[in-house]
Amino acid sequence: MDYNFKAIEQKWQAAWKANKTYQVKEDRSKPKYYVLDMFPYPSGAGLHVGHPLGYIASDIYARHKRLQGYNVLHPMGYDAYGLPAEQYAIQTGQHPAVTTAKNIARYREQLDKIGFCFDWDREVRTCEPEYYKWTQWAFIQMFNSYYDHDANKALPIAELVKAFEKNGSYADNNQKILLNVSCSEELVFTANEWKAKSLREQQNLLMNYRIAYLGDSMVNWCPKLGTVLANDEVSEGLSLRGGYPVEQKVMRQWCLRISAYAQRLLDGLDTLDWSDSLKETQRNWIGRSEGTELKFKVKDSDIDFTVFTTRADTVFGVTFMVLAPESELVDQLTTPKQKSEVDTYILNTKKRTERERIADRRVTGVFSGAYAVNPFTNEPIPVWISDYVLAGYGTGAIMAVPAHDSRDYAFAKHFNLPIIPLIEGADVSEESFDAKEGIMMNSGFLNGLNVKEAIARTKDYVTENNLGRIKVNYRLRDAIFSRQRYWGEPFPVYYKDGMPYMLDEQRLPLELPEVDKFLPTDTGEPPLGNAKNWKTEDGYPLELNTMPGFAGSSAYYLRYMDPHNDRTLVSKEANNYWEQVDLYVGGTEHATGHLIYSRFWDKFLFDLGVICKDEPFKRLINQGMIQGRSNFVYRIKDTNTFISCNLKDKYDTTEIHVDVNMVSNDILDVEKFKKWSPDYADAEFILEEGKYVCGWAVEKMSKSMYNVVNPDDIVEKFGADTLRLYEMFLGPVEQSKPWDTNGIDGVHRFLKKIWNLCTNENGFEFSDSEATKDELKALHKLIRKVSWDIEHFSYNTSVSAFMICVNELTSLKCNKRSIIEPLIILLTPFAPHFCEEIWEALGHKNSICDAKWPECNEAYLQESVFTYPISFNGRTRFMMDFAADASIDDIKSAALANPAAQKWLEGKNPKKIIVVPKKIVNIVI
Repeated sequence: MDYNFKAIEQKWQAAWKANKTYQVKEDRSKPKYYVLDMFPYPSGAGLHVGHPLGYIASDIYARHKRLQGYNVLHPMGYDAYGLPAEQYAIQTGQHPAVTTAKNIARYREQLDKIGFCFDWDREVRTCEPEYYKWTQWAFIQMFNSYYDHDANKALPIAELVKAFEKNGSYADNNQKILLNVSCSEELVFTANEWKAKSLREQQNLLMNYRIAYLGDSMVNWCPKLGTVLANDEVSEGLSLRGGYPVEQKVMRQWCLRISAYAQRLLDGLDTLDWSDSLKETQRNWIGRSEGTELKFKVKDSDIDFTVFTTRADTVFGVTFMVLAPESELVDQLTTPKQKSEVDTYILNTKKRTERERIADRRVTGVFSGAYAVNPFTNEPIPVWISDYVLAGYGTGAIMAVPAHDSRDYAFAKHFNLPIIPLIEGADVSEESFDAKEGIMMNSGFLNGLNVKEAIARTKDYVTENNLGRIKVNYRLRDAIFSRQRYWGEPFPVYYKDGMPYMLDEQRLPLELPEVDKFLPTDTGEPPLGNAKNWKTEDGYPLELNTMPGFAGSSAYYLRYMDPHNDRTLVSKEANNYWEQVDLYVGGTEHATGHLIYSRFWDKFLFDLGVICKDEPFKRLINQGMIQGRSNFVYRIKDTNTFISCNLKDKYDTTEIHVDVNMVSNDILDVEKFKKWSPDYADAEFILEEGKYVCGWAVEKMSKSMYNVVNPDDIVEKFGADTLRLYEMFLGPVEQSKPWDTNGIDGVHRFLKKIWNLCTNENGFEFSDSEATKDELKALHKLIRKVSWDIEHFSYNTSVSAFMICVNELTSLKCNKRSIIEPLIILLTPFAPHFCEEIWEALGHKNSICDAKWPECNEAYLQESVFTYPISFNGRTRFMMDFAADASIDDIKSAALANPAAQKWLEGKNPKKIIVVPKKIVNIVI
């Protein structure tokens, strides 16, 4: 009986849907396990074969846990808001909702064909009002909260107001210590001064403390797109979408005070089962620094400013100061003589993102004309402006110590500024010197101290002389939360007398309005400015910006727990059962942004008491990328003749990418090629052995390289189970690897081998005979291997183990029910349709999804006999079989008694006999 994969896969996909096989509910009689894939954005191009890699990996794991008796939550939905849909709408006039729904339908169709165990009853879409209602609700809670560092959590803003009414911004009545709360700027005021302020002034002041707040932020502004872009949407000063110029610009934006959670985000990493590299990436992004804030006065001025440094002990080596181009101090300090040069430099800097500035090691800068005064020496120090200093880190100003910092050193060399070494023996003639150890020199009262002593002494000196303060700083910035787009979540915000207020929660969701056009208004307002009557019932204008993409993707994992609840984001019952994601699978591109945002969002909701865990993702696996395997044809120059790859060196040729879908095992279908383009209709070919062999290379999967492989085509030709197995067989899940269809036939033949074990020409056939030792050994070796591999995501070696086992069973001609049944259960996570069909044929009425994972019986793996190589003076001469539990003395005696041994002994007595159990016998003569 033939293996008809098309009929089998259609049959079981229909059965799973009809029987709601993958629907899951809270069941406290079983342990729970929550498996989640990173939220996909449904693009118009649909899936290529690289996209399902992580989904297949997580699907295998989810099915495995279910077979182990877990109640598994494995949902799927769509991150449906985004700039691509909006740009398509602008170009075509088609509403983003229409194109998004179309793209989602295409994704769903492709996903269904691959046979995933998603619980589609829990599907969420970020563009649906019933979903983004809870994003709006969370924003309101953030607006109405502040962060108290003493309590180490978010608290209601009303409590902060009570504190202001009692003591102003001070912690108590002695008016010496300020409240230990997170804020944009440390403000000093008394209770009376607070009470004297108008309502508007009080609301404006509270913005300094709210977790969701309006603030002036440096953003990536794209005039052509009319919106702010995230760093990962910009490259080399141009938008990735459209390639339009992007500039740095200060704008009034909604922001989220993620920086308040910096230390908790750091501490939480120690509790997570993530890779060390991923956790280190997060730590670097958060960027904790312990140091000192020092005050510098500006010479001949009343202005002073603060710099943050981790090494205040190096202040004697400061030879210049550097301001970030965006710093407010630039305008204050720039002299009239330098203004033109400074303005030109600032203009050029606006074209580059912060990420590009960090990566670029070129030295650029301009002198402001002003001088600061060194607080330790009272010497004047020139103040420069350079883009290697960023406004968001510290205070946007640095003290440059070129002798002991590589970027300061490069700057000093470039502009011929002094370099003063501070460590005895330091050679700074060619490069800066690492000053983490050594004896101080050229450092006034620090001379003779080692570095550690100097750091401690400097901190004391700064405090004693009121020159600054000791401080912990973080690189982590507050998240810019406004986008000047149409296709995004509306803010639940209206404006009264120019001040923002939150809508009543009973009015949520505030739905996205219809607009006549998706471009900014004629007066430059965001697209929502085109909406008619975009105001409250009382006539107050609503916010015109929309939320960014990460708004909807920051807490989607919580909504999956309770997706149809219209009373709360997630019920306590559902959350207390599912708790958090046990396994999260996705790409490394989300190593910072998405994971930081989700962890922040989770910790905030935990502070509110809405959820029971303060980390969203317990274990995280980053899958690698499947790269494209491109194919090439070679045209002889000035002809329309194509030469086969291995003959091309004899000619002067042009290499041309060819669609990989007309190539099989690097052999070109020449007739398809001729029909591919009118230019090739009359093409001629010089073949080798009657075939045209293409060249190949591994490149990024891209339409322009004609190397995109549609999973639908693979499913059509080989079946979904073959696709699933093959993607896992390509290599370790966490590594990138090229797509190469040359090996897919072997995986398909493997399934056919199992099929042939279970069938004859008339149908299925199984034997009820008792399994032999060899058959049981092959099976239980496989159980042990696959059970370990799945837990460790070594799926590629599992596929190899399946092939070895099936080859052994084929040679044993085994179709015994007691062997086939557990074998099929083991294979189910990888090839579910195939296994359901055989499971049914074995006589089972229920789905194989509810079978029990086989347990390895080590007794079947014990060797009864071991074959020893018998060596003489280290060289193997013959082999002997011994009982596995034979004693060393018995092995020695039997080896010497063997007639073959007499030949090599040559009548001599051995000096010694070495027996390494279950390895070797060596007779020394």
